[in-house]
Amino acid sequence: MWRNIASNALTLFILILIVGVGMIAWGKREFTQAGPLEQAICLKVDRGSSFSRLSSKLDELGAISYPQIFRIGVEYSEKSSLLKAGSFLVPEGASMEEITDIVTRGGASTCGTEILYRVGVLNAVMQVRELDPATQKYKVTAEFKPSELEGNAPDRYQTMRDESDTRFRIAVAEGVTSWQVVESLKGADFLTGDIAELPQEGSLAPDSYELKAGSDRSELIAAMSNAQARILADAWENRIDGLPYANAEEALVMASIVEKETGLAEERRQVASVFVNRLNKGMRLQTDPTVIYGITKGQGALGRGLRQSELRRETPYNTYVIDALPPTPIANPGRAAIEAALNPDSTEYLFFVADGTGGHAFATTLKEHNANVAKWREIEAQRANQ
Repeated sequence: MWRNIASNALTLFILILIVGVGMIAWGKREFTQAGPLEQAICLKVDRGSSFSRLSSKLDELGAISYPQIFRIGVEYSEKSSLLKAGSFLVPEGASMEEITDIVTRGGASTCGTEILYRVGVLNAVMQVRELDPATQKYKVTAEFKPSELEGNAPDRYQTMRDESDTRFRIAVAEGVTSWQVVESLKGADFLTGDIAELPQEGSLAPDSYELKAGSDRSELIAAMSNAQARILADAWENRIDGLPYANAEEALVMASIVEKETGLAEERRQVASVFVNRLNKGMRLQTDPTVIYGITKGQGALGRGLRQSELRRETPYNTYVIDALPPTPIANPGRAAIEAALNPDSTEYLFFVADGTGGHAFATTLKEHNANVAKWREIEAQRANQ
């Protein structure tokens, strides 16, 4: 009898063991395989939340099938104390393991609300944007220009500015001047601190900068300056031979001229080649943007055409009169313009003029150039009569 009892007990133990091993294997499979989420979502995790509350929320959103398995899996992977607050993009079909990684890895929120401040050549625009998880595209829900603001900012902006999981970003366009950057940053009320002095022209790297609410303006300027110094140093190190620059600073001046002369990426190296060829031949650059900078000092757009008297007046920035580069950059050039100035195309071009399509017509002789100018004036006349 005892033998039968022992045999039955052993059999039961083996069955329990088999079931236990099977349950563990099933749970592990459920934790790692693709989940039931049919469409990407933006998952908001509040400060002070727990995996227990999060598992219930995920269950309600249809992102997981078994909340208990999710909690056990989190414990087993030793991540139960690593939950981060924020808004996180959870992709379609994400497994419980992937979701765990998303909400514990840290870093900035990956979806939800973003306040984007676009600092452009003509104006600076503040936008409140929401990421649509399904399309991965942003939708602007509020927009205004701080410089034109009368009274308070839109309610939507004020509300989202104070939310803990709102992300902040400043996008500085290529070709803005240092004065424009500093003046625009004064309109970003989510930043703090003052900028003690105007940064040197050309010393700030146009780019997109992720920030936190309360970031210091002077620290942002320092980051932009350090980035530009690295970009210029790398490009100078990889420059081609035979360039007419005494140092990297002169290359930066050239890059700023290239930046202001063309907005087409495919033209930058051609435009740079024209100016390099002219310098190598001892010709004047004869470029309008430098003359304009001499008038405005980079403090906004001229807002009109250049006068003949301005083209004849001798100033350090009038390249129709001076025989070399102007003394400083005329804007903050981007990486592509800097690289173009230090690696221009190999051409014999000495002239260029607008061609009516947004680009330029290039020429090697004055006769060719005059013909291109005549075509451009014809286009201008036709547009004026429309």
